[in-house]
Amino acid sequence: MTYLTKPKFHHPALPKNALGYTHRDYEGSISTLCAGCGHDSITGAIVEACFELSIEPHRVAKISGIGCSSKTPTYFLGNSHGFNSVHGRMPSVLTGANLANRDLIYLGVSGDGDSASIGLGQFAHCIRRGVNMVYIVENNGVYGLTKGQFSATADRGSKSKRGLTNSDNAIDLVALALQLGASFVARSFSGDKTQLVPLIKAAIEHKGAAFIDCISPCVAFNNHAGSTKSFDYVREHNEAVNRLDFITGREEIKVEYEPGTVEVVTQHDGSMLALRKLAKEYDLHDRRAAMNYLLQRGAAGEIVTGLLYVETEPEDLHAHLNTARRPLNVLGEKELCPGSAALDKINASLR
Repeated sequence: MTYLTKPKFHHPALPKNALGYTHRDYEGSISTLCAGCGHDSITGAIVEACFELSIEPHRVAKISGIGCSSKTPTYFLGNSHGFNSVHGRMPSVLTGANLANRDLIYLGVSGDGDSASIGLGQFAHCIRRGVNMVYIVENNGVYGLTKGQFSATADRGSKSKRGLTNSDNAIDLVALALQLGASFVARSFSGDKTQLVPLIKAAIEHKGAAFIDCISPCVAFNNHAGSTKSFDYVREHNEAVNRLDFITGREEIKVEYEPGTVEVVTQHDGSMLALRKLAKEYDLHDRRAAMNYLLQRGAAGEIVTGLLYVETEPEDLHAHLNTARRPLNVLGEKELCPGSAALDKINASLR
């Protein structure tokens, strides 16, 4: 796939941060996602957060898996380190990179299919180990690259564009992250930049496993069995010289509402989302209360957004394992291979 790059020149009067960088210095290639995709809004929020924090792009490592969401690191922080892993395996790759070089800022970008289905086990162990990272799930409840099948986060009773009703219970990644011991847990909506940008900034500054579940509407899952206008039907009944898909653009969904209130958002397919923003007096240091609140509001059909929980004194995986303070790539041969005496001492401690 060819990615279109943005022109290098820009207006000299663009705002700059403390390092002298502009927003353009935190951008990537031009997005190839569908017009109006919520994932692009999350990309914009990441760019804004890194710009406002005056982060040096080369200090960031962005890791992803497979899916629409996992394509998005191409569209931000083009001057950062990046690795696109296989489906559901982003957490283990990120964990290994983090253990090798603790000096980088790690952004793990995933989707509901990538993290809640094939990668659920990897998600669980990465969170419970307290890897120092920002783990963002761009959650649209469907497999957008394969025409909109239900994902594991789709609510029971919800209907697909094919008219099918989902009979499976949904996996709530926020509740799971709380139960697994994540020290920073939040949920937001891709169209609520006012809320999302500060959450990403706080997650980057947090030392420990920071998890953000971001509801991000898919605008394009319009292929269904039985339609003579579906992609599959046309391809099966057409002697075409090439295969071209065209998806019409949609307007991006944006919201703005006050803490403690509920905002009902109409999606592109006519379905409704009831978003409840946490009140200012909400206690974000009580893990058990956060889980109870999620269940309570979920029973009322509401999606809670905001910072749900944060530990005041978090520890990450390096603290648990007592690893070297310096990254492995700067250690010398004598430090990496201390000899048989050091090995005998380690073995003796394990007997």
